[in-house]
Amino acid sequence: MDPAGERRRVTILGATGSIGQSTLDLIDAAPERYEVIALTGHRNVERLAAAARRHRARLAVIGDPAAYASLKEALAGSGIEVAGGPAGLIEAAERPAEWVMSAIVGAAGLEPTLAAVRRGAMTALATKESLVCAGTLLLDEVRASGAVLLPVDSEHNAIFQALHGESMEAVERIFLTASGGPFRHHSLAEMANVTPSEAIAHPTWSMGAKISVDSATMMNKGLELIEAHHLFGLSAEQIDILVHPESIVHSLVAFRDGSVLAQLGMPDMRIPIAYTLGWPERIAAPTPRLDLAAIGRLNFELPDAERFPALRLARTALCRGGAAPTVLNAANEVAVTAFLARRIGFLDIAAVVEATLERCEYGKPEGIPHILAIDAEARRIAEMLSGTPRAAAVGGH
Repeated sequence: MDPAGERRRVTILGATGSIGQSTLDLIDAAPERYEVIALTGHRNVERLAAAARRHRARLAVIGDPAAYASLKEALAGSGIEVAGGPAGLIEAAERPAEWVMSAIVGAAGLEPTLAAVRRGAMTALATKESLVCAGTLLLDEVRASGAVLLPVDSEHNAIFQALHGESMEAVERIFLTASGGPFRHHSLAEMANVTPSEAIAHPTWSMGAKISVDSATMMNKGLELIEAHHLFGLSAEQIDILVHPESIVHSLVAFRDGSVLAQLGMPDMRIPIAYTLGWPERIAAPTPRLDLAAIGRLNFELPDAERFPALRLARTALCRGGAAPTVLNAANEVAVTAFLARRIGFLDIAAVVEATLERCEYGKPEGIPHILAIDAEARRIAEMLSGTPRAAAVGGH
């Protein structure tokens, strides 16, 4: 797998989340192939400590500084180094692992991702926000260091696979597929009254709460549109979205000769993770096998722009350029948190994002400190909007 048949050294940023747990599941299936260097989590001390012990990690980092003492106690006597806070996350990314899973949700994953890229690591990118907030900067660092960026999102991973051996000049357009989420057939009136528990009940994928809500609003697809622009160098006009409720076709690439290549598989994130974990080889994975005869038929339709305005907002942010995608992402994170806390309604998520976009400046970001400052200002505005009565904050519905 690696030179001289050595075990591949791996680090997982975000080991306690769904992507991190799926990655550890794959490592469990072939422990002789991998050496775990560092694992990080946000605040789930119990899960992080258990994973660090089981996989004999050299370093365990908890992102929430308030949980550092608890992690240190949980790993006492294990010989595993312990760190906490943002500096600890960066330290984990800088440890000498050939392969790094970047799965920290939100803008908090940006600096650790950059740290891994800057030392030339193969970086499996599962967090959309790094490319959305700092796509140009991140790709500049990839080119400068010789790092390899491996997309983990099922949609971008599908395109990455379909493009293998192909020239980008031959690509006419790509199609990102979307499940449509749990409210694909809901009216606007019905969507106005949905609860957080309904929004996180995804019909086909098992994901964390924030990502599930993004799927329900289709903001996840908007963020993926921006991500695809950076990953594959395509214009907004070359990126289309198709609703595909079965979640079997993970994305498609249309070529200038009329051919269309698609990647298919069961809706199991271990499949795209395995593709990046073994890259450039394919490795065996304990995942369910696709049975098209049993599925019977696959359906596709265009998304409804009126019921899912997040798609319009994301495309607008991409076309505006500058800091607009950073503002979009920050406002969405705040609005989703407010919805999960029942401070705003489901339809208010997109409304808060739109109002924040209207109130922020979109100058060209100049380095990480500037990006983080823009992110902080967008969050301040979105939090203000999310903390006021709906009608006053976003004009009602």
